Amino acid sequence: MTTNLAVLGSTNMDLVAYTAKAPARGETVTGREFRTVPGGKGSNQAIAAARAGGSVAMIGAVGDDDFATQLRAALTDAGVDTAGLRTVPGPSGTAHIVVDDDGGNSIVVVPGANGTVTGLATGDEGRIAGASALLLQLELPLTGVIAGAVTARGHGVRTVLTPAP
Repeated sequence: MTTNLAVLGSTNMDLVAYTAKAPARGETVTGREFRTVPGGKGSNQAIAAARAGGSVAMIGAVGDDDFATQLRAALTDAGVDTAGLRTVPGPSGTAHIVVDDDGGNSIVVVPGANGTVTGLATGDEGRIAGASALLLQLELPLTGVIAGAVTARGHGVRTVLTPAP
């Protein structure tokens, strides 16, 4: 059975630095590796659901930068419908992650385009109404999350909120 899902959520480029020890305040350490990895709590949910066989529509925003192209491609390559992923002026969201040898991490999220999702855009209501479930997280402005939840409720669409971060 194919599940029809809508995901209203964040799309970030994760900028990951690996180091033996995370720096303390005011300290500089040398890393051994750096990666850019498409992420964001919303995109991660959308890609996981698509890989599990779901029919998934992503609703959110990316910037008009180089990261946007990579973020959109990662979703498309996983089979996620990105028609609801709008492009806005400015940078895409980023997550700056330091991972130490013990597996601990520290993360700074810069919302970028995600911060513009304060409500629904044209076509988003239809994407939500046509879904069997709406997946939400809290990496978007709360007004956008609430707008999605209210719309889902109004159309009888099951809503799942992951209260992260």
